[in-house]
Amino acid sequence: MKRVTVEDGETLEVLVRGHGPPLVLLHGWAADLAIWSRLTEHLTHDHTVYAWTARGHGVPRPHAGGGSEPPVVARMASDLAAVIAHFKLERPTLVGHSMGAMVAWQMAADHGLEAIGRLCLIDQTPRLVTDEGWRLGIYGDWSRERDQAFVDDLRADFAETVLRLISLGHNAAARHHYQLNSRGIQRMREMLRGREPEPHITCWRSLTAADYRPLLPSLTVPVMLVYGGASNYYGPETAAYVASRISGAALHVFDGADHSPHLADRDRFLGLLRGFITGDA
Repeated sequence: MKRVTVEDGETLEVLVRGHGPPLVLLHGWAADLAIWSRLTEHLTHDHTVYAWTARGHGVPRPHAGGGSEPPVVARMASDLAAVIAHFKLERPTLVGHSMGAMVAWQMAADHGLEAIGRLCLIDQTPRLVTDEGWRLGIYGDWSRERDQAFVDDLRADFAETVLRLISLGHNAAARHHYQLNSRGIQRMREMLRGREPEPHITCWRSLTAADYRPLLPSLTVPVMLVYGGASNYYGPETAAYVASRISGAALHVFDGADHSPHLADRDRFLGLLRGFITGDA
């Protein structure tokens, strides 16, 4: 585990393992670098893997939170650029799941594509909030009013509100596990109770304010898109929209997979990622 202190004083934890071309893993909202543990052991044979815990995320740490800037997506994109520069990475492949995809998009928007070799983006929409002209956000029905109610609920009971977001959408199996209060749900609830709500809320509000639709056509680096065919948040139209806006993007839909298709079918994802990086797929 390495610690990288960026220009505003924030210290980030970055797991560095393996040998070979650089691969940067960017987790989703309310997660941390541990979410990649089932993948890193397989990726480190061929790549040097860099997996961070984004500012404002993970369990509170004595050396973290020293930055003068809040954990918003633009600041995270600058953190990502700083991490790439710190380790002197030459055009790494960025793998962004959920929020991680938005951080990658924000970095491309703010810092250009010069430091990015390839992009693998997993189950994300370019705009979370919906309105009359945009139905491809969360659940297909996530208005500004609904988003404000969600933020209010986060402040009242952060852990349970996050669990409901994850569980009570399109995916019937996720809903069943929540209603059953399965061991997985219990473990996740306990983990979320150890998190600080306000940094996550600040981050969330920056994500719901973002709109990356205008950016997509400018992504001229190789892009691979991986979506869950049974995503809790997005229907097939979201995947098709993103693929149609990025010239040459390779789209893979994992039938039956929820919001984390890279974990639902790990071996398929690893094969696709290796082929994408080497140019064989």
